[in-house]
Amino acid sequence: MAQDKWVVETLCGLKVKSKRQRVSSLLPEHHEALTRLLAPCGEWGPLPQPAGLKRKREWSSEETEAAAPQARDKWVVETLCGLKMKLKRQRASSVLPEHHEAFTRLLEDPVIKRFLDWDKNLRISDKYLLSMVIAYFSRAGLFPWQYQRIHFFLALYLALDMEENDEAPKQAIFPFLSGESNCPQRPWFHKLRFQFFCSMGWRARVTREECEEIQAFDPKLWVWGRDRALLPETTKPKE
Repeated sequence: MAQDKWVVETLCGLKVKSKRQRVSSLLPEHHEALTRLLAPCGEWGPLPQPAGLKRKREWSSEETEAAAPQARDKWVVETLCGLKMKLKRQRASSVLPEHHEAFTRLLEDPVIKRFLDWDKNLRISDKYLLSMVIAYFSRAGLFPWQYQRIHFFLALYLALDMEENDEAPKQAIFPFLSGESNCPQRPWFHKLRFQFFCSMGWRARVTREECEEIQAFDPKLWVWGRDRALLPETTKPKE
């Protein structure tokens, strides 16, 4: 099991200030293996045969050095009156510009564009669900350039699991992935969904505030106009 370590943050004379550095349990090999699996439905290929028991891997110092730093909250001055200062805590977002760029790039995918055009009543792809896709990209730990069409649909399916009670609309994802209503690789998709969820550290909850922060990064992006509140009453999805 990976263990946290203490590293020197500042050194002033004989005074040393240390900070705790979290060591990730995910290795680059794990991300590479997941990326190989996460291909479009037509390229998934046969399911792998069950393998025997694997020998427990030893962790090396070189592997733990690559642990990614975590976003930290910071305190900023809200008001200043004489010697009195009022501070407020500013939440540090873990979503990087690269995650937004990966999402925007995927919006140009012809299958994703056709899917979004089809969902005119925004039952499964309104702006908050799409914001959650970006949040999940930031948590999954892949490099931004590794995100593909299948990642978009895996993240969207997880967002629907979290936010929507109706199971039926989610099934519309599969025809767009496979080109047929009864995708033979549907069990494989759910296996990938589980692996993707695991790579996120099981952190699926995204607050409304986080969604709005994500939308505020590029407020002119066209998908942020997909607001259910702006739909005519006759086309709004039933709660």
